[in-house]
Parts: sequence; C-alpha cells; structure tokens
Amino acid sequence: MLRDITIGQYYPADSPLHRLDPRVKIVGTLLYMISLFLPKNLLGYGVAVIFLTSIIWLSKVPVKFIVKGLKPIVVLLMITVLFNLFLTGTGTILWSAGIFKITDEGLRTAVYMAVRLVFLIMGASLMTFTTTPNALTDGLERLLKPLGKIKVPVHEIAMMMSIALRFIPILLEETDKIMKAQIARGADLESGNIIQKAKNMVPILVPLFVSAFRRANDLATAMEARCYYGGEGRTKMKPLIYKNRDYIAYAIMILYVAAVVAAGRFVEFSIWIF
Repeated sequence: MLRDITIGQYYPADSPLHRLDPRVKIVGTLLYMISLFLPKNLLGYGVAVIFLTSIIWLSKVPVKFIVKGLKPIVVLLMITVLFNLFLTGTGTILWSAGIFKITDEGLRTAVYMAVRLVFLIMGASLMTFTTTPNALTDGLERLLKPLGKIKVPVHEIAMMMSIALRFIPILLEETDKIMKAQIARGADLESGNIIQKAKNMVPILVPLFVSAFRRANDLATAMEARCYYGGEGRTKMKPLIYKNRDYIAYAIMILYVAAVVAAGRFVEFSIWIF
C-alpha cells in the first residue's frame, strides 16, 4: 500500500507539460479542481474526461503510474459513495430496507462525487508528476508574492510546502523499511481487531517519528551551515519567465472551463425547451 502512494513524486520525461512554467500548472490545477464541481450532468463530465485524457497523453506519464495513486484512496472513495448513496433523502425511492434507502438523487450524487474525487486526484497528481519540487516552490512563491506587501512570509510558506513534498516519499520509504524490519523480528501487524492493530502500529510510529525529527534537525543544521536565513535579498539562478507556450496553456484552460460551463447551460437550455 505504501508503494502505491505517488503524492510528491516526480516522473522525469520530455513532454509539453513538463516544459510549462510551474505557475501555469499550479493555476491550471486549481481551475481544473474548480471545474469538477461546476457540471451537474454527463455532458459536462464528458468534457472533463476528454480534457484529462488529453493532458495525460501530453504529459507522457504512464497511465498505470497515475492509476496506481488511486489505490490509497479506495477506502475514502467507498465511504464517500456510501454516505451520499444512503444519506440523500430527496428524490424517488429506488430501494429501501428499514432505515436505509436509495433514491435516484442519492445515486446520482454518489456517482458524481466518486467521479469528482477520482478526477481530482488524477489531475492534481499530474502537477507533481510533471514539476520538480524546486520548480513548484518557485512557482508558488511567485504567485503568492503580492501577499508579501501585507507582511505574509511568502518565501517561508513556499519553502515549507517544498520540504513537505520532498519528505513524503522519504518518510514512506522509511516507513516501509521499519515495517519490514519489525516483521522480520516477528511482529504481527495484521491480526487482531482495530484496537489491537492500532497498538501494533506503536513499534512503527515511534522509530518513524525519531527518524523524522532527526532528518528535520539535520536539514535545519545544513541550511544554517549554508547561511540560509529566509528569502530576504535572495536571487534565482533560473528566474521564471512566461513564454508563448505558457500563454497558450492559459488560453486552453480558459476555453476548457468555458466548455464545461457551456455544457451545463446547454443541457439546462435543452430541458427548458422540451
């Protein structure tokens, strides 16, 4: 399961998506997330499917690698679907048993929420797959730069997010090593009820926290040794500059959002006519 978590991982490739400015990818990802909650019909989600498929194809990231990142959210996905399926009381009742009932509105909402969650994870993962942590930090810092006028520590926020993204795969690898070491020593991490399984995690969490704090302390010492004292007066070796392809990408994102909105309006207009 730990090996299936792909958040924070970068997939090196030579694709149009990899060459885009990180600011374009951050803004595009936010617009894509917002667009998933705009359509309320199949036509709107059809536009989202076509757009996501095209972006995956352009990124040259293997589909198996992207789908692999969905495995850790299967439980969350099932809980979301069940809650929307059984707790939506409006609409025509399709099935009922005691206090549980399924309505057409609940079924529609459950399907839409499942599709939104899957598309959201896949779309957001593409940003980290096609952008290095350093580029993400620079892009986020430039986007948040206007907040610096009101004394918001923009550079420090961007640096913390970059370090967090870098530590995710490192801590996952460390957790996997600790689990294998404990199993080799005879630890039983699978049997028992929920409470017993929680207790079995203690031999894993304690060394993991110790390792995380040690790594954090080493990183802080290394940054101080290199005279790092924040972003004041710092320059960039590779400053971010928009190119023609970045403006084209912005235009494509605007057209995509407009197409999603238009798809919903078209269906509503057709229903109103007929």
